[in-house]
Amino acid sequence: MSSTTDVTPADESATPARRARPAKRRAEGQWALGYREPLNANEQTKKDDNPLNVRKRIENIYAQTGFDGIDKSDLRGRFRWWGLYTQREQGYDGTYTGDENIDLLEAKYFMMRVRCDAGALNLAQLRTIAGISTEFGRDTADLSDRENVQYHWIEVENVPEIWRRLESVGLKTTEACGDCPRVVLGSPLAGESLDEIIDGTPAIDEIVSRYIGNPEYSNLPRKFKTAISGQQDVVHEINDVAFIGVEHPEHGPGFDLWVGGGLSTNPMLAQRVGAWVPLEEVADVWEGVVAIFRDYGYRRLRSKARLKFLIKDWGIEKFREVLETEYLKRPLIDGPAPAAPERPIDHVGIQKLRNGLNAVGVAPIAGRVSGTILSKVADAAERAGSDRIRFTPYQKLIVLDVADDKVEQLVTELEALGLPASPSPWRKNLMACTGIEFCKLSFVETRKRSQALVPELEERLADINAQLDVPVTININGCPNSCARSQIADIGFKGQLVDDGEGNQVEGFQVHLGGALGFDAKFGRKLRQHKVTSAELGDYIERVVRTFVKERTPGERFGEWVVRAEEADLR
Repeated sequence: MSSTTDVTPADESATPARRARPAKRRAEGQWALGYREPLNANEQTKKDDNPLNVRKRIENIYAQTGFDGIDKSDLRGRFRWWGLYTQREQGYDGTYTGDENIDLLEAKYFMMRVRCDAGALNLAQLRTIAGISTEFGRDTADLSDRENVQYHWIEVENVPEIWRRLESVGLKTTEACGDCPRVVLGSPLAGESLDEIIDGTPAIDEIVSRYIGNPEYSNLPRKFKTAISGQQDVVHEINDVAFIGVEHPEHGPGFDLWVGGGLSTNPMLAQRVGAWVPLEEVADVWEGVVAIFRDYGYRRLRSKARLKFLIKDWGIEKFREVLETEYLKRPLIDGPAPAAPERPIDHVGIQKLRNGLNAVGVAPIAGRVSGTILSKVADAAERAGSDRIRFTPYQKLIVLDVADDKVEQLVTELEALGLPASPSPWRKNLMACTGIEFCKLSFVETRKRSQALVPELEERLADINAQLDVPVTININGCPNSCARSQIADIGFKGQLVDDGEGNQVEGFQVHLGGALGFDAKFGRKLRQHKVTSAELGDYIERVVRTFVKERTPGERFGEWVVRAEEADLR
């Protein structure tokens, strides 16, 4: 009997399965992991020269040479750190929008953004803003949803003088734009609201004085947005970092920490870290969050360079661990969540303040005012005994410290300026971005169109306004970047070119319905294949609002109705 072993040919069943080699993850340009070499042109520009340094060139060179003497890397990059973007050249419709046409779209004028942290101004500041508008900006002045003022038609030759005037009254444009910490949102009624848990003003002031214009934090992967308030009136769910007032059962009033919010083409709501932060530690915790973003944020692709993407990949538990161990060097205190409000807190109307005086909140259409109007607001406020003006995250304006016997007089004077304290639902609840009038990224007209749309809706829907006991918010954006928050409006419009049915590309919108912040924060429902042309905007809004009023149950909010509505009723 043979002692040899038979050998059979190998077959597939006997061959060990070859393991797939794990895909090598591409480097995201995170500084903390050793990736310091720029991976795109924007990062190279920031490495070549700190963007804050461009101010000296503006003052000493470009203000003398004029627009044609500006280096392109300064013009299209570093200028933003001082609140300056080139505005859109007139006469080019949305078919020209795109990087390939930048040389055509770039006008020789600038949008200038004035940084108004917490939206807080005194009369001297408001009058200075108004004077700059009328003298250098063709009387333009728009209130943004970041509590800023934006001018248009600014020439580089006039920028040093504008800075001198702003800084003489304590204002600035430092890091109003760019890959840096933008304006800090604060409650328009900070320190005076009867509903406020704690006043965040000291923390805002400390952050601005310690960190804004600090080269250590002037090169972030992308923009960084902050909100701090003792109540939920600063859209905290869509900021990179937010501190919201909350009462701790053991430690008393403080702030609940939120991180990772943002909209644009990949919207994400901020997440609670689960930590309670006392007022005196807010600035330090804020610095830790910003430093994490600077060091670990993704720098390879601009489309993924916001804090929200890092938190999505890490998870909130890892983020808190890194914040505590690597940056704060101490644990944070666990804390409770704030109770969500049932509707946006916009402060429009007349409110009693803690000091016994009143706040009068008024509503320009989509934030559009002018230097002339702001100058008259300052005069009216002075006659009413006020020296405090506030802008809001909803493109509104508030006059504080008005005595009871001056309220009616002030309301009448502001109403005459087109600033009603008791606006229609459509004037009160509509916001819009800059749009194609001035913005190079836009496909459609927005803020300018809103000036005609609001009066149209007031007339069309006058018979049902009394039946609307809940707000119906309308947000109009000129492109997918969502500067006016289309995804979190009851009715949100995202600008794009659409087919008019005859093969022509015309201005139009993608529709988002039922978005919200606060009580039931969520993004709007996008109707598949449903587009509305600009010419149809009023018709569409009227149709869907009337259907809502007809079909809603008592007390039902628009967003709740959208969830259960038939799609045909939403078109």
